[in-house]
Parts: sequence; C-alpha cells; structure tokens
Amino acid sequence: MINTSNTAKSYDSASIKKLDRSEVEITVSIPVEVWEKFRAQALKNINEYVTVDGFRKGMIPENVLVAKVGDGAVNEEMAELAISQAYLDILQNEKIDAVGKPKVAITKIAKGNPLEFKITTAIVPEMTLPDYKKTATAEVEKSKNAKIEVTDKDVDDSILKLRKSHASHEGHDHEKLSPEEHEKAIMDSLPEFNDEFVRGLGDFTNIEDFKVKVREMIGENKKDEAREKMRIRIADAIAEKTKVELPDILVEAELDRTQSQFGHDIEQMGVTMEDYLKHAKKSLEDIRREWRPHAEKKAKLQLVLNEISKKENIVPTKEEIETEVAHIIEHYKDADRERATVYAATVIMNEKVFQWLEKGEK
Repeated sequence: MINTSNTAKSYDSASIKKLDRSEVEITVSIPVEVWEKFRAQALKNINEYVTVDGFRKGMIPENVLVAKVGDGAVNEEMAELAISQAYLDILQNEKIDAVGKPKVAITKIAKGNPLEFKITTAIVPEMTLPDYKKTATAEVEKSKNAKIEVTDKDVDDSILKLRKSHASHEGHDHEKLSPEEHEKAIMDSLPEFNDEFVRGLGDFTNIEDFKVKVREMIGENKKDEAREKMRIRIADAIAEKTKVELPDILVEAELDRTQSQFGHDIEQMGVTMEDYLKHAKKSLEDIRREWRPHAEKKAKLQLVLNEISKKENIVPTKEEIETEVAHIIEHYKDADRERATVYAATVIMNEKVFQWLEKGEK
C-alpha cells in the first residue's frame, strides 16, 4: 500500500493500494470545507432539471428547491462534483496513468463531516509488444498477392438486388405469404431493366454506362473489404504476440458497450432485451459470458494500439478531432460532447496507427 498526503485543495489525503490485474484502489478524504464549496454549483445543476409549479426552470429559490429534492440529493450532487475534481488532481499528483471509467464508492457522506470515498480504476498495464512493424509488414505482403476480381455474376446480383428494392409491393399481404411466395411476388413485380430505369436512378447514360459504374463500385467495395480483413489479420497477429495483464474494468466496459449496441439493434427489430432473453432461455449474465472472449480481444487490441500510438507519437490533431465531433453531433443531436470527443480521438488515432502499420517497413 502506498500512503500519500497532499496539500492540493481538492482533497486532504489519498491512500493508494495496488490490486491484481493492473488496477488500483484509491481511498480519499475531502475536508468538509472543501466539498461544501460545491453547494452553489450543485444547487444550480439540480435547478436545471427539477420542475416546481409556479417557478421557471433554473429559477427556483434555494429553500423551495431543497424542500423539493431533499438535503440528500444536494449532498450527492456536491459529492459528485468534489469527487470529479479530486480524482483528476490525484491522477496528476500521484502520476497514475488511469484507463477506462473508474468505479466510485462513497463510504461517508454527511453534512459537517469530511467526504470519504474509494475509487477503483484500471491503470495502463505493463506490456511487452512484439516487433509490430515487422509483423504488420508480413501481413501487408500477403495481401499484395491477393487479386480483387469483379465477376459478371457480382454485377448481375447487384442489379437484381437494386431491382428488387424498386419492385412494386402493392396488393401483397406479406403476413399471409410464405417466404417462397413472398420471393415469387417480388420477382413477378420487378421493374424492367432498361435505359429509362437506370436514368431514373442517377447520372447514367444507358444500361452499359450503368453496368460499368456498378462494376467500379463493387470493385471499390471489395478493396475496402480486403483492407479491413488485412487490418484484422494485422491486429490479431500483433495482439497474439503481446504480453499484457488485462484489467477487468476495461473488459467490463467493452461488455457494457456490446450490451448497449446489441440492445439497440434488437429494439430496431421490435424486440426488447427481456423478450430476447426469455426466447433464448438465457440470462444477461449468460450472454455477457459468451461475449467475454470477444470483449477481452477488443480491450487488448485497444491497449496495443494506444501503446503503439505513444511509442510512435501518432496522435490526432485538434482540428481533426473537432471536425469528427461536429460530424457526430450533427447526426446524433443528443450526443454528449465530452464522450463524443473521447470517441472521436480514439477512432482517429486507431485509423492513423493502422495507416502507419500498413506502410510497412522502410
């Protein structure tokens, strides 16, 4: 255990205990006069989302607001603000290289008393990377020998799929049709493939012009797919040769992201997570256990990419991050800017690292 005391204004003392799997537990005490300074900000934050008849949101008097939400809610908001500030200062003062979202457990919170809490966080683990440039170069060389070919069947299949998407579905009661009957109904109502049809799809002169451009598009898609497969091989090869103790917090965070995405995907199909689990006869713990190997693989890969980025000084520019954040917020109006910034920086960094690896040894 490492005991430290600090004169920083945001906290009084921090006791740091090293745990297994590259984690640390930090026990912290914040003086009463420090964490109670956050009361004004806490009240302002609460005022923004509480509604009281007769008062405009954000303009509720303190006595009315406290009577509405209770002292406990105010203390909790104060604590959250004080802990956020103290945590950042502790990481800087104690030179803790934390990764992932920390777990916070408040152990003492009472008016007129010091605020006490524990934080468990993962730290960047020690890792031994292989010769990642040489490993990547070997995979790039393998890919150079692979030929990308667009067949006539590829073009015909793409055209048929497009015609199906423009087929008339009028008069078809899809709920009463079998899959075979449904497919026949679509095939029977396919629009004729002629010059007029392709001109209605965009800037195409005739059928031949359309086929040429479809072939080019398929070719580009196949190149993208080949590049993605090559990147997966590069990532797998480097990660497999990397020795690292993987923090549980990072794996759990990856599992949470997988669960959130999976829940969103099935909701788009009109299925709730509860209904899915019931139909699959599994618990949430069961499917998270099934996802765990993939989550461990993704968490390890991100650590590897982070380390390569650090060693080779491959970082996104401020302008690149701001552009990507603007793009995210444009498409997801409710996106949290801070989270979007972290996400954008990670995505851009990963792309830059892969581009650097793909250049091969010079």
